[in-house]
Amino acid sequence: MTHLHRGHVFHISGRPTVEDAAQSLVSIPDGVLAIDDAGTIVYCGEFESLPSGLEGAETHDHRPGFLLPGFVDAHIHFPQTYAGDAYGGGQLLEWLDLCVFPSESRFADPEFAQHAAEAFCARRVATGTTAAMVFGSAFPHAQDALFSETLKRGLRVVSGRGIQTTGPASAAALITSEEDAIRLTREEIDKWHAADTGDVNTALIHVAVVPRFSLAVTTRTLKDLGELYDSVRDRGVYFHSHLNENNRPGTGEVATTLAEYEVETYLDTYDGKFLPGSQVGGKSFLGPRAILAHSVHCQDSELARMAETGTSIAHCPTSQQFLGSGTMPWKRTVASGVNIAIGSDFGGGDECLLTRVLGDAFKVHISEAGDDGVSMHPAELLFTGTLAGARALDMENRIGNFDEGKEADFLVIDPSGWPPLAGLVNYGTRSDDPILARDQTLFGLLMAMREPAIAHVYVQGCRISG
Repeated sequence: MTHLHRGHVFHISGRPTVEDAAQSLVSIPDGVLAIDDAGTIVYCGEFESLPSGLEGAETHDHRPGFLLPGFVDAHIHFPQTYAGDAYGGGQLLEWLDLCVFPSESRFADPEFAQHAAEAFCARRVATGTTAAMVFGSAFPHAQDALFSETLKRGLRVVSGRGIQTTGPASAAALITSEEDAIRLTREEIDKWHAADTGDVNTALIHVAVVPRFSLAVTTRTLKDLGELYDSVRDRGVYFHSHLNENNRPGTGEVATTLAEYEVETYLDTYDGKFLPGSQVGGKSFLGPRAILAHSVHCQDSELARMAETGTSIAHCPTSQQFLGSGTMPWKRTVASGVNIAIGSDFGGGDECLLTRVLGDAFKVHISEAGDDGVSMHPAELLFTGTLAGARALDMENRIGNFDEGKEADFLVIDPSGWPPLAGLVNYGTRSDDPILARDQTLFGLLMAMREPAIAHVYVQGCRISG
């Protein structure tokens, strides 16, 4: 049976870049999504223009609510479920040592890991995050819990166990041998990649190869993981890690990586050029299913290489403020042509709701110095939190907007669930220019939304419960 969902529709149609998002913004005040039995969108448009044959379908009238595509979080940490507001670390490397490694080590307890998996997935539903690239736990039983609970809820996930073969004493419980790093990663891929349907083109569950970052592994790890990844790349396996997050002079992540590997760029370590002088030592991880989080302090050559290979950036402005990592230069990064999706980086950030993270993006980038400052268009914000994320996950043909033929991942936003949002929607000042008035409504919706306003969450046309 076809179902009709009626409300104010907002989405970014087609396949634009972020620079073209405003021209691709669709706003339909009395809109409708028609979804067939397979969970596929068969119509998105004006309710009064509903095609013949659909008039008798069951109608869910969400007015005066809004219909948005499900949010895509391009970078979030499962084993930091209970570490999102950790105090006492400082910047990145110290924070990992004093706050995160001890917190993640608690996932060695299967009962604790199961509890965290349930809480993590419930939080995703509450925040409307229908798809996510999830940095996983070092412990296989914890990953089993994450995948099982995600599948039980009907959410989409790409995840992989966090791989560490070296590190400080505080990370001892998370570190494996070189042999186990490869064995456990291969076993996870074989067990969970597309496990729900057996087909990566229809699956909700996907696996990624996830070294924590270059300082957490050795050249042997990178070589062996590269060979493993090369052998499974054609199965649609993903790659995920961190890049150029903290650039504190001399002792930060970037400087330490360059010194320890003796390479020209941090990206070289993921591009197979991890030997001294950026000599080739193995296979590259870069490509359309690779997402590198942060990328705050990239050299021009790194941005160009990511754009060339189709590698995406998970931009994490909330985390970058929380850990004092600096500001990813928006104009320069966009100009490079690399795809930029949004990431909460919880618990490096202290916020899971992606509209709050997008709000931080707006504030950070309008505050960049001089001519680098930019007031992001609300369509750019919506794009970065939806369609850009789908592109980063190489699922743009399936999700990210309401184009006909795509799978129906969407949110119902009821402003009455959060009175400050209702007040803004109902009484906020609007321009006489209909285009500007449209943009003002979308901006207010994104800025003022809080979790209580997310009334319903759907994946593949099925309502998901928390």
